[in-house]
Amino acid sequence: MSQLQQEKQQRKTSASVSRASTLLRSTSQKGTSETENRSTSTSRKGTSETKHRSRSASRKGTSETENRSRSTSRSRPTPLVFSQSMTRRKPQPVEKTLECTLEELCFGAVKRINIVKDVISEEGIIVRQEDTQTIKIKPGWTKGTKVIFEGKGDEKPGYLPADIKFTIQEQRHHLFKRTGDDLEIVVEIPLVKALTGCHLAVPLLGGETMSIYVSDIVYPGYLKVIQGQGMPKAKEGNRGDLRITFLVKFPLSLTDKQRSEACSILEGCSC
Repeated sequence: MSQLQQEKQQRKTSASVSRASTLLRSTSQKGTSETENRSTSTSRKGTSETKHRSRSASRKGTSETENRSRSTSRSRPTPLVFSQSMTRRKPQPVEKTLECTLEELCFGAVKRINIVKDVISEEGIIVRQEDTQTIKIKPGWTKGTKVIFEGKGDEKPGYLPADIKFTIQEQRHHLFKRTGDDLEIVVEIPLVKALTGCHLAVPLLGGETMSIYVSDIVYPGYLKVIQGQGMPKAKEGNRGDLRITFLVKFPLSLTDKQRSEACSILEGCSC
């Protein structure tokens, strides 16, 4: 083989080796790149899943903690807390009525009334509490008289204790009627006594009776006043009057003789 042919053969061999080396390097770089891409993708996916699980677990734990906290809060009574430094207002009073008999309003009495009110306990909880108030009825008190117990009513947060206001009411009496400081009573007498005069036993408010003599001719609606037997006057110390209104009971029937005699007796009377 000539020298020229040997040189050509060497050049071909060198070119083949160079191409093989280049191809080998390209294949190696591609494999490395694909491996790195797979590794990076796997790493990112794993990191994302780990973060998702961590967030989910964190949210679940927070939700369970909140639920436990709410459940515990609901199972316990919530104290009513308010600041003592706040300017507290006086609420409307608790209004009640107190019925009294005429005898109690005339002679005085002592009444004890049981009430149930709201109070704030030491724990700040509103509870119901029974209380007793004593009222001394003074002689001469009238319907509409008011008795006030300051701070003895209901309690509520942010307010001063309410007052209790009792208003006196007068019970109806079977014999007497009160008009101011006077007492009124109606008495019925037969016609014969109305014409001839009579002694009468008049009942009084305390249960006693008073004997009076009526000498006048009594007609229906006739009025007789007994001083000092009415209701006490609270400011003056004396008493009003007892006013007696008379009704006359007429006979339901008369015989002819009775009619004749009555006519002869009354014929000359002036009316």
